[in-house]
Amino acid sequence: MISISKLLCDLDAEGDGLRYDAAEDSKKPQITDEKQRRPVVVWNTTRRCNLYCSHCYAGAELEPATGEFTTAEGKAFLEQLADYGAPVVLFSGGEPLVRDDLVELVAHAADLGLRPVLSSNGTLITREKAAALRDAGLQYAGISVDGLPKRNDRFRGEEGAFDAAVRGIEHCLDVGLKTGLRYTITEANAPDLEGVVDLLAEKGLDRFCFYHLDYGGRGAEIVDADLTPEEKREAVRRVADLTLEYHDRGEEIETLLVGNYADAAFLVEYAREEFGEAKAQAVYDYLERNGGDPTGERIADVDYQGNVHLTQFWQGYSLGNVRDRPFGEIWEDESNPLLEALRNREAHLKGKCAECQYQSICRGGSRLRALAATGDLFEPDPQCYLTTDEVRGESGGPVAGSAAD
Repeated sequence: MISISKLLCDLDAEGDGLRYDAAEDSKKPQITDEKQRRPVVVWNTTRRCNLYCSHCYAGAELEPATGEFTTAEGKAFLEQLADYGAPVVLFSGGEPLVRDDLVELVAHAADLGLRPVLSSNGTLITREKAAALRDAGLQYAGISVDGLPKRNDRFRGEEGAFDAAVRGIEHCLDVGLKTGLRYTITEANAPDLEGVVDLLAEKGLDRFCFYHLDYGGRGAEIVDADLTPEEKREAVRRVADLTLEYHDRGEEIETLLVGNYADAAFLVEYAREEFGEAKAQAVYDYLERNGGDPTGERIADVDYQGNVHLTQFWQGYSLGNVRDRPFGEIWEDESNPLLEALRNREAHLKGKCAECQYQSICRGGSRLRALAATGDLFEPDPQCYLTTDEVRGESGGPVAGSAAD
């Protein structure tokens, strides 16, 4: 995740230590006091979902799937994560609220010292369920809204999904549960970007996660619906503009970009354009501490059957299963050639990624998108929208000539 609000507006957030090793500079209580040494783990607690979204990376279905963890197995898995030192576990799906034991699992994670957070479509969150999750120790709920009513409902495969998600958001806010809005942009819902941000502000939410489409699960089936690189650049620019506009009005909305580390390079260029060289250098320094695309390093995924994945979007490849070996052993085992290659990707990147001045803050972007688009893991991410001058360092600025020399 790349925090526009931190980089451009100096807005403190609880993740500053985790992302930028900047806990001591933040006035907010921190998730961790130092940059993470262990991955944030997404746990797809179930494959079942009450909706059928066109971009679902997990390929969730309306009916139950075989092999799902029992409550006891889920608790044992959470104990593996705690023993390994994972800082955060993200309860995802499918739709995690279809599990009757979700509150019990969240409570167990909290008791173990893990930070439990939730990814949900929001439609099943009643006020009572929100209160129970809060009391169990849930620290944050991210609720997906992918456009205004008509487009969102088409995206999610059910009429009324938008209204139900908004009610879920309101229930979370009513009981004092920190809540944010998640939005994945495609050509189908791009016209609703500003309307979604306005909705967020109207409801009193203070966190907005802007997701790029990754080419996993059903997302791989709608690649043609992705924005062109040029359109994507303009969408990210608009999110940056909106962040500054809301900040100037005194509304402290934490804005995060997710899934395309060309955004990191763009924000350096944007900071230079809007604020000058000193600000651009400060943004670059934060992003260099962040470390670029985290796949296979600072993010991990475990599916409903216990298979360990490089990221939640890369469901088609498993590093092993936590029913056979503890998570930590699997994650540390670099005898796996794909894991080893991703952790040393700078030696393998090709094309413009190999020579890019922003390599240290991007690290080639999405290797999954590159693989899906070209068949080669180390070709450039097809959604990189940087210009040739920006890649080569000919656009000027504090980092020109500092990359991949």
